[in-house]
Amino acid sequence: MDYTLRSALFALDAEKAHRAAIRALALWGSLGSVFSSEMVESPIQLGGLTFPNRIGLAAGLDKDAEAIPGLFALGFGAVEVGTLTPRPQPGNPKPRLFRLVEDEAVINRMGFNNGGIDAALARIARLGRRKGMLGINVGANKDSTDRVADYALGVGKAAPHADYITINVSSPNTPGLRDLQSRPALDELLAASHAARGKTPIFLKVAPDLDRAGLEGAIRAALDNHIDALIVSNTTISRPPLASAHAGEAGGLSGKPLTQLARNKLIEAAEIAGGALPLISAGGIDGPDEAKRRIDAGATLVQVYSALVYKGPGLPRAIAKALA
Repeated sequence: MDYTLRSALFALDAEKAHRAAIRALALWGSLGSVFSSEMVESPIQLGGLTFPNRIGLAAGLDKDAEAIPGLFALGFGAVEVGTLTPRPQPGNPKPRLFRLVEDEAVINRMGFNNGGIDAALARIARLGRRKGMLGINVGANKDSTDRVADYALGVGKAAPHADYITINVSSPNTPGLRDLQSRPALDELLAASHAARGKTPIFLKVAPDLDRAGLEGAIRAALDNHIDALIVSNTTISRPPLASAHAGEAGGLSGKPLTQLARNKLIEAAEIAGGALPLISAGGIDGPDEAKRRIDAGATLVQVYSALVYKGPGLPRAIAKALA
């Protein structure tokens, strides 16, 4: 990353810097082909879709689908927006996003802050032809009395607009949400989502903190309910040794300290799935070398997010070239 730009962004509160980056990407995308560069083409099949390359953006950066063209212009073969909930919600109290610069990590406890799925879908509907695959990540409102119904509603609304939909039951920042990763609750949720999706592929995103039995149950539920791929994995509530003063903040940890855990969980998922369920790897991927390790370990696609904070906007194209 250009260090002048990085210094300017790092001088801001982490959440203000995040908003500034989204505004800049939205502006960049609105300028169209003036600043856009050619996407690295290395087509790969997954879930009945043809992704232009293997590198995707994980959900969480563009929560409200404000900067999709600008993100594709960075070279991503897939951009996943959200997490989107049926109703708008403010998320958890601030501060809730922390840079751990010494560790090249991020801790967040955002809590699905978003303007609601209807507002995001209206933005998506106004977009023209897009370069790659668009994923829409859906979740439940914090105060929902029927979370399964929230997911089914989100899937049904997103299906006409998305190339794929991700079911997010692995965020640690909505109380009780991760309980939905366990059977039989997960079967009920996935069956309702499958019924609402039409022909749009559905991916399931799981936490890296699942033990082997929990991961095995999630994979079996995904297979039994005709889910098209598994994203391994979300942020972690575990805390490896960290140097930053923010190490003790509550929330999900992402970035470089997640590398080993996410890689090991991918290897475990590949062993359990035995090739029956396509895998997408996320968590601690900070460059081409680690991306290659994930592909070698059984992933078809990889996703990044936190590494963009430290490595800059050239990261997706560098990974796409290395995996081409």
